[in-house]
Amino acid sequence: MTDTFLTTDAAAAVEGLTVEEKAALTSGASFWRTKEVGGIPSVMLTDGPHGLRKQREGGDHLGIGDSVPATCFPPAVALGSSWDVELAERVGTALGVESSIEDVAVLLGPGINIKRSPLCGRNFEYLSEDPIVSGVLGTRLVRGIQSQGVGASLKHFAANNQEQDRMRSSSDVDPRPLREIYLRGFQRVVEDAQPYTVMCSYNRINGVFASEDPWLLTSVLRDEWGFEGLVVSDWGAVNERVAALKAGLDLEMPGNGGQTDEKLVAAVAAGELDESVLDASAARIAHLATRWAATPRVAGPLDVDAHHALAREAASRSIVLLKNSPVGQNGAVPDRVEGSNAEPARVLPLAADASIAVIGAFAEKPRYQGAGSSMIHPTRLDDALTAIRAAAPDASYSAGFSLSADADPADTARLREEAVAAASRADVAVVFAGLPARLESEGYDRDDIDLPADQLAVIDAVVAANPRTVVVLSNGSVVALPFAERVPAIVEAWLLGQAGGGATADVLFGVVNPSGKLAETIPHRLEDTPAFLNFPGEEGHVRYGEGLFVGYRWYDARRMDVAFPFGHGLSYTTFAYGDVSAEVDADGDIEVSLTVTNTGDRAGREIVQVYTSLPGSAVQRAPRELKAFASVELEAGESREVVLTVRRADLSYWHVRADRWVVEGGAYTVEVGASSRDIRSSAVVSVSGDAVNLPLTRESSLGEVFAHPVAGPMVQAAMAGMNQMMEGAASIMPEGVSMEKMMESFPIGRIGMMAGGDVSPEMIDGLLAAANAPQQP
Repeated sequence: MTDTFLTTDAAAAVEGLTVEEKAALTSGASFWRTKEVGGIPSVMLTDGPHGLRKQREGGDHLGIGDSVPATCFPPAVALGSSWDVELAERVGTALGVESSIEDVAVLLGPGINIKRSPLCGRNFEYLSEDPIVSGVLGTRLVRGIQSQGVGASLKHFAANNQEQDRMRSSSDVDPRPLREIYLRGFQRVVEDAQPYTVMCSYNRINGVFASEDPWLLTSVLRDEWGFEGLVVSDWGAVNERVAALKAGLDLEMPGNGGQTDEKLVAAVAAGELDESVLDASAARIAHLATRWAATPRVAGPLDVDAHHALAREAASRSIVLLKNSPVGQNGAVPDRVEGSNAEPARVLPLAADASIAVIGAFAEKPRYQGAGSSMIHPTRLDDALTAIRAAAPDASYSAGFSLSADADPADTARLREEAVAAASRADVAVVFAGLPARLESEGYDRDDIDLPADQLAVIDAVVAANPRTVVVLSNGSVVALPFAERVPAIVEAWLLGQAGGGATADVLFGVVNPSGKLAETIPHRLEDTPAFLNFPGEEGHVRYGEGLFVGYRWYDARRMDVAFPFGHGLSYTTFAYGDVSAEVDADGDIEVSLTVTNTGDRAGREIVQVYTSLPGSAVQRAPRELKAFASVELEAGESREVVLTVRRADLSYWHVRADRWVVEGGAYTVEVGASSRDIRSSAVVSVSGDAVNLPLTRESSLGEVFAHPVAGPMVQAAMAGMNQMMEGAASIMPEGVSMEKMMESFPIGRIGMMAGGDVSPEMIDGLLAAANAPQQP
């Protein structure tokens, strides 16, 4: 592909630079800024991804230094559960506005790495366990950010799915899962949104540092996907500067005083680095800098109230109502009212005039973001307790537990007793539980998926004292829910950003009807998870042994029970799905349509999900895979036709031998549902396949040869003499044993030993040559 940047004014500016100046341009001047060289301006890149972390002085990537106030929007763990593409773009636009006001040229986000294991300490920065959710939402975030002239930085490229040993560890992944699971979301964002930058990750992939991998950074990213921007290193990810530049890494960050620039200059002088490679990287950086210099800035000051309101809206749409069962004060399910079809009253939404006991330290001291490079200094911070008391002024509060790791046992017992007493006096108890900040952070992984023992003890004691108990969770990745059967209502509130307290109250009281859906499966146990036996690896390698079966693909393939499935989320209303139709359009995509009806008594939003499968596929596949989704807002009683498009490209699998994407032809099952395990309607549609003509070799099996349109008849005729031998052997085999099946896997190159001299090596080579020769039309 021709690099479009080499034809721009930026390339012309680079032509007048010396080798030393061009080398200087390709590394940072400081922690957050590029160098000003030969009239090419310096620009600032700074952390996101769910807010602007522009540090006032100095620089670090661990969230230690102070930063300017900015809106802390819901982190990706929450926003991913909204499944709302328009909302994601609006949040992205707001991030671009705040960056522009602060003269930030590139915001380092979004992060779209796959949630391979719930133990990954940085899962709160990522959207989903599924590449379609990650890719679609990531695309809209990038479009929003870049609508303001600010560049996005798609990260962390690639297969960066754990924190332990992240600077050195090799993610050892087979070609199909690498392409179909770990790269597919990145491909979607690059092709649909063209981020200004892509950030390479720290880790190795199959033994090669991502920063030094020409296959990843050039062959795949640029040549296959058509990426036009620049590749920037994660901060400190460059292992060897010359190798990285050759591979396609343009900008090394942060600055190091020019130490590695000298290596580039020396490599050019020694003939080890073609100067044109340096020219291309310098031109990409110059293009980014000059484009930003010419971009009008958004005029400040920031409308803090408007962005806080958007953060609250985004947080409320990200909350997932996991469970909401009817239960009386005595713990029994209330009977239906005679003569009425109405459902018994459920615990949620709360009545403002109810007696409410708020329990749990997170209600007063919210955990609203993760630790590390993404820590935002919020413009303001709401807590749930204040918001609940705004609606129900008489709500009581008990801490219930301490957030300290060194809590005194006597204090722990006292706090629990106070919580139980408050719960026993109330109509309903609302327990705010979750993971303290120390248990999940950038830089290290979690040890388990359990809530702290003292919190579990409080939940058990409270629900025993008051069966009408709601548990509200604050966590950056999934946690085990051993109390799920005993607690009638569970709200997964994730980490919701600075406005999460108000948003949580909005959902609890029904001001907002919950519409979030799980973008990751909640398992019963850590031992059930796909990567359990292959995480975090050893001796510098982590084997992705689960292959394609990540997240719900694993649980469905093994028919395992889960606590709550991928795509699950309840509402205060109900939705009915009509019959689905599926047709292939002129572009080869599948158009899926159905009618969705709000059958309840209040307005609500439903996330309609489309899954596909191919029964009898020639390759290994999950039982179903998400391919499209849509957020549908409906008034009470309203019906609407919903049309979704499954892209033909998303039906393809990576053909390892052909080394390309292939759509397998056949009758695809198209399922539409409210979750991966709540399928409401299905249809079957015939899809034409891509031709795959692989050359036959001596290692090709007889089954492959017989299936070949040219070689099959030729080989069968040549082996006519061998058929008598096979028939004789078959006569002494047990009844039902197929000689043909036994021979299907036999390499044709070794068939001579079975044919008694009737088939010579020369004859086999001649047949293979004829089969592989170009066929006349």
